[in-house]
Amino acid sequence: MIVSCVGGLFLQLQIWDLVESSGPLPKSVLVILVFLSLFSWAVILSKWAAFRQARAANRAFLRAFRKAPALDTIAAASEQFRRSPLVAVFDFGYSEVSRQMKSRGSVTNPLSLERTLQLGMSEELTRLERNMSWLATIAGVSPFIGLFGTVWGIIDAFQQLSTAGASSLRAVAPGISEALITTAMGLFAAIPAYIFYNIFGSAIKEFAARMEDFQLEFLNLTERSLER
Repeated sequence: MIVSCVGGLFLQLQIWDLVESSGPLPKSVLVILVFLSLFSWAVILSKWAAFRQARAANRAFLRAFRKAPALDTIAAASEQFRRSPLVAVFDFGYSEVSRQMKSRGSVTNPLSLERTLQLGMSEELTRLERNMSWLATIAGVSPFIGLFGTVWGIIDAFQQLSTAGASSLRAVAPGISEALITTAMGLFAAIPAYIFYNIFGSAIKEFAARMEDFQLEFLNLTERSLER
């Protein structure tokens, strides 16, 4: 146990020594990759928290919606479920119902109501997808940025090798080791971004399916309310 801890600490010190001894361009690449990694984790953590809260709010809102006898009842209570994506869809639908009731006394244009619900769903999906493009960009670009730093470092190592006039691998190994750190950092930034991009993409599809089902429930409640 102690030997493994000492070995891990020694490896970290070696890596840090390689970073310190690298040139300006590899260091700049590492700084960029560290920033991208931190930014992606900020997006990941914020999305994780937002989606978790949205799921809980969806469940609570649906329970209240299914118990409500009329749209006015749920409209009065919807503020406490504001984190639910379904509430945004409900607000669009309720505003359209109110507009038609005010001007015509009843819902005479159900097609317009359906389109309004679709618009609410579209806007809510746009909000849920916010910053997802950053995760996709970081996942796709980071390995290439790291590879660029590696290629540049290898070129620099071989130039130093030719200048020194040595031909052994021992002479060029430190330079290559420094160069490969940027590739490792690129993968370190890209892999979590790629994994969570797919996880959140599946979650957004789940939210979309819930909103589509909710539209049907909203239309059914609207018809029942008007029949009374």
